[in-house]
Amino acid sequence: MPVVNAPPAPPTVTIRLLETTEDYAACVELQEATWGVGFTDRVPPSLLMAAREVGGVVAGAFERSGRLAGFVLGFTGLRDGRPVHWSHMLAVRADCRDRGIGRTLKRFQRDRLLELGVTTMYWTFDPLVARNANLNLNELGAVVEEYVVDFYGPGEHSPVDRGIGTDRLIVRWDLRRDATAGRGSRRADSVRIEIPADIQDLKSRSIDQARQWRHTTRRAFTYYLSLGYRVIGFERGPGGQGGCYLLEPPGRC
Repeated sequence: MPVVNAPPAPPTVTIRLLETTEDYAACVELQEATWGVGFTDRVPPSLLMAAREVGGVVAGAFERSGRLAGFVLGFTGLRDGRPVHWSHMLAVRADCRDRGIGRTLKRFQRDRLLELGVTTMYWTFDPLVARNANLNLNELGAVVEEYVVDFYGPGEHSPVDRGIGTDRLIVRWDLRRDATAGRGSRRADSVRIEIPADIQDLKSRSIDQARQWRHTTRRAFTYYLSLGYRVIGFERGPGGQGGCYLLEPPGRC
């Protein structure tokens, strides 16, 4: 199937909907490559196919060789009586990252949804992962709505989350909104919440330090968000490693 209303794909990849048995099998394999062998929450081919039949989006980024470099999966439903989309998974192979593939997949997803009349998308991401924070908040312009402790449980189902839990930020993306529209500007009374350079690398070296980062950032997010502060952006650290979330108090955004 040809690309539908998608922006130009990064060089050497084509963005399209998954269609074949081989496509779906490659998607399952990439889930395990991303979240670890034995990842028990992987979505099987039968559900991937079913999602497409009811307004979901299951799309992939394919290299010229035919290899699946990345994919996005989401489901469409109702929230507060109106149609919304929940983007459940986005993954890009480790050797294909930092090429804009994730951003292009999300924009392809957005264009498909706008064709269906869906204008709001939600998803979660781990606040300790700088790459995802930059993509979601800065490049796409999603808005943080909530911090949830262990959103997917204690994390024992995934080698990526095991030992540090599954705390997540829930974000909302107005699909009609420009990424930079209405973003706040940094003020002297803003709050910065720092995250480590690479949480998975740190976890492999010291699980205790990784847990401490989780507990410290959890306390900061839950405290300031409870006071009405709002996350307005993310500043990446040197070399794109780590960084800081920027939060501003009520009445300042």
